[in-house]
This record gives sequence, structure tokens and C-alpha cells, in this order.
Amino acid sequence: MFDTKIAVVLRKNLAAWQKLNVTAFLMTGIAGGHPEILGEPYRDRAGNIYNPLSVQPIIVLSADEAVMQAIHRRALERDVTASLFIEEMFATGHDAANRAVFAEFAPDDAKVVGIALRAEKKIVDKITKGATMQH
Repeated sequence: MFDTKIAVVLRKNLAAWQKLNVTAFLMTGIAGGHPEILGEPYRDRAGNIYNPLSVQPIIVLSADEAVMQAIHRRALERDVTASLFIEEMFATGHDAANRAVFAEFAPDDAKVVGIALRAEKKIVDKITKGATMQH
């Protein structure tokens, strides 16, 4: 049904609140970078209008630190623009602080806790190799 796939990969050792927080942040990046994934607004029987949601499924996976680094590297090697959340961003409180701390790291030393991407299905599968379904 879809030629593309959306995957969010979270580092395994995150607390539940961190997994939810990171997933929410990463998906805003995917929606911002790919606005075509948003459908029409939802309307209930009473006529209330709600925000549009993704028209395609989103898979949520988990991986240990080594696999997270490999996924990050593979995304860069394949030129797939991803949403990335690093550990140090948990200590910030707003977008400007997130950007500042993010800029202090390079791919080889970033402590990636979450990555989300949307690309052709086969490419996403190759990039996320080693990740498992999130429990």
C-alpha cells in the first residue's frame, strides 16, 4: 500500500517517559520534513474537528547503543534525512537549548537515544537492521 516506511528506533535502556517523549519529538520532525504524510482533519459525529494524523503506519523499534550508532551511520551513508534525539537533550528545556547541545556533537560521539526516518521500505529495512520491535 505504501512505497515508504516510517520507523522510530529508541535506545533500549530508556525510561518509559523518555521513550514517549523522544517518540513524540522525533515524529514532529518526520511530519515537518514530510507534510504529505498528514491526512485530512478528523471530525467526530458532533462536528468537532481534530488534528490530522499520519496516513501511513509508524513502526517503533528498539536497539542497544551499538545498533543505534550503526543505524545513525547507515542513515547518513544513504543520505536519508532523519530526526535525531541525543541523550544530552533530556537536560534542556526548549528548542534553542536543544539545538545548542546538539551542535556540540558529531556522529562519532553523539549518544543517540532515538532516530526516526521515512524512506523507501527496503532502505528503511536496511538502515534499521538489528533493531527489534519495541515492547
